[in-house]
Amino acid sequence: MQHAAPARRLRHVRAPVPLHFPEEAVEPETKRHLEIRTLLYIVLKTFAERAVIGSDQFVYWSASDPSRCLAPDAFVRLGTPDTPFGSWKMWERGAPELAVEIVSEHDAAPQTWAEKLAKYHELGVLELVAFDPDAAPGERLRIWDRIEGDLVERVVEGERSPCTVLELHWVVVPAAGHPAALRLARTADGAELVLTPEEAERRSAEAAWRSAEAEQAARATAERRIAELEAELRRRGG
Repeated sequence: MQHAAPARRLRHVRAPVPLHFPEEAVEPETKRHLEIRTLLYIVLKTFAERAVIGSDQFVYWSASDPSRCLAPDAFVRLGTPDTPFGSWKMWERGAPELAVEIVSEHDAAPQTWAEKLAKYHELGVLELVAFDPDAAPGERLRIWDRIEGDLVERVVEGERSPCTVLELHWVVVPAAGHPAALRLARTADGAELVLTPEEAERRSAEAAWRSAEAEQAARATAERRIAELEAELRRRGG
């Protein structure tokens, strides 16, 4: 049997200059920021069967310039199940449709946020959410939508607004021991939150306990009624 000749080795006019795209950076994070970010990540992970979920990983969109990057507090890319990754390179994986920023002291300044907003415009997200737990009630939730190539801020009323990418609703509610946190809800009024696995398990246990308690109360009522009927029959027979 004759084997095919090996492919001719390609030659190039110069040696490549490797580029380094870091996967980690040392940046301080307050405990509150960590807890609010972690809660949101756990909620988003409930959609892991149909989306890749990131949190605080670098997202790169220029294959020739590692400085063109962001590290969203949360981001979502629809269409494939969640998988582990070190950093997100848009030329390999595509642009995340959704990104979330939990505003902290170092990026709350208007100029800093304007620079970050310009980067998200360049990145190409469809929906950008900014949650500022230190802002006044009614001003803590801001959202931008990509419309005809532009990134336009949405009018948000009552700290509730649709999450267009996931077809859910953003709400600001007390959570994780904090007076305000960013959550997703299945209803516009925020009454039906998307639960974390721990919350779902606790709610199921509470429902089972209430069911058992109701069953026990019904049994006690039935037994008491039977006893009353038996007593009535004895009186009549006597």
